[in-house]
Amino acid sequence: MPKPAPAYFQRLAALAAIDNVADRPTKPVLEAFSGAEMATIPVATAEDLELAVARSRAAQPAWGDRSAADRAKVINRFSELVHENAEALMDIAQAETGKARIYAQEEVIDVAMTARYYAQAGPKMLADRKTQGMLPGATDVRIRYQPKGVVGVISPWNYPLTLAVSDAVAALIAGNGVVIKPDSNTPYCCLALAELLYQAGLPRELYAVVPGPGSVVGQAIVATTDYVMFTGSSATGAALAAQAGQRLIGFSAELGGKNPLIITRHADVDRAVSGAARACFSNSGQLCISIERIYVDRAIADEFTEKFAEHVKNMTLAGTYDFTADMGSLASAQQVDTVEAHVNDAVGKGAKVLAGGRRRADLGPFFFEPTVVADVTEQMRCYRDETFGPLVAIYPVDSTDEAVKLANDTDYGLNASVFAGSNDEAQKIAEQIHAGTVNINEGYAAAWGSTAAPMGGMGISGMGRRHGEEGLLKYTEPQTIATQRFIGLDGIKGIPQSLYLKLTPQLIKTLKYLPGR
Repeated sequence: MPKPAPAYFQRLAALAAIDNVADRPTKPVLEAFSGAEMATIPVATAEDLELAVARSRAAQPAWGDRSAADRAKVINRFSELVHENAEALMDIAQAETGKARIYAQEEVIDVAMTARYYAQAGPKMLADRKTQGMLPGATDVRIRYQPKGVVGVISPWNYPLTLAVSDAVAALIAGNGVVIKPDSNTPYCCLALAELLYQAGLPRELYAVVPGPGSVVGQAIVATTDYVMFTGSSATGAALAAQAGQRLIGFSAELGGKNPLIITRHADVDRAVSGAARACFSNSGQLCISIERIYVDRAIADEFTEKFAEHVKNMTLAGTYDFTADMGSLASAQQVDTVEAHVNDAVGKGAKVLAGGRRRADLGPFFFEPTVVADVTEQMRCYRDETFGPLVAIYPVDSTDEAVKLANDTDYGLNASVFAGSNDEAQKIAEQIHAGTVNINEGYAAAWGSTAAPMGGMGISGMGRRHGEEGLLKYTEPQTIATQRFIGLDGIKGIPQSLYLKLTPQLIKTLKYLPGR
């Protein structure tokens, strides 16, 4: 299967929200498998971003005035188009990121599922609802949800399909316009989805793709939009949150993780081995919710470690546009350098490599073997620092309590995984872990793929949530409309005000006896 053709890139480049594209400087976009230039992308300025926001702001009121059900029809059609164009979307995701095709397919499915979920559930979430008023029968209260206006999305390179639209479809269903800055290494995934949104009937101004550097376009997004959704590093997220706070606009972020996996002594070892391999090496380990720390009960630690290392050694590492590879390349030279630095640092300080540990320049410039290490200590960088690559450390523990304590010994709190002898045992462990999502008998997909449930991080792993009701309503301004009837708050006709003021405290006390009070 060939990589995407040049004509495909040319067509998509024309969709960028940049006037006079032909006159702009461009940046090369590399095919991750080979490191060769496969296309260029025009580079936007802050002025381009500001113009895109202005156009989106002008188009948003008409979109917001349409019913949520009407908006949902567009997003539902988009979901169908994603399925129809799955092969092309997988090609572009592999080309830009180097991920194995199985994980490109995972992205495509996730995009379609998330869009369909919000198309089906969104209108009900956004419907006006009545709630308890101050005085039963006399105070009528209705809550309605207004769109924020223009939502700015800053999306990363590691899941450039999923994270280009998972948040955007929720914002669009809520009636907002969206202006997005994709990562400079993976702009065409975002543009490919923009093309399908436009085909589904979304006006172009409502999903404007502005490619360019974060220091320019990203800063302009924070300076001009009404809400910012960011996915990336904890350090950058903290800086952007501070800037959003200065403008008093909403901000949500999914950030880094140093995610633990706990395996108890009664767990099914073979099941834990296969589950851990997916948890650690999906998308070449370049996943905020992938596992980088494994805590295994000492009673089964030798058996698990031997089987896991052997499993990892037998993984197929290749750069192919088909389903023959277990793991593809990393996305860039910078990622390879980071993984190699963490491995070399650990080995230099006494860690033992059980599987992998090497660059694979024979396969391509960004390939690194899936790597398992043991005997990792606190002095090593990979003990606490997020590697964000195919590197995992195994730590034998003497008890479940020790495993939980070590799992929680981090500033991060994004995702965790538990393999235990029973679901009841795993549930009790999961409830003790400080993480936004915990998967039992799985690494990450069970929680992530359950789009009706909130997903996000604790600690420095993020703020706010995507998915579920929380992932939609954060893009709205709740408005309360309260109507007072029969009884005026300044008194009741025919009753002296002095008597009314004397009776009011007693009346308020009696309200607790009414149902629902």
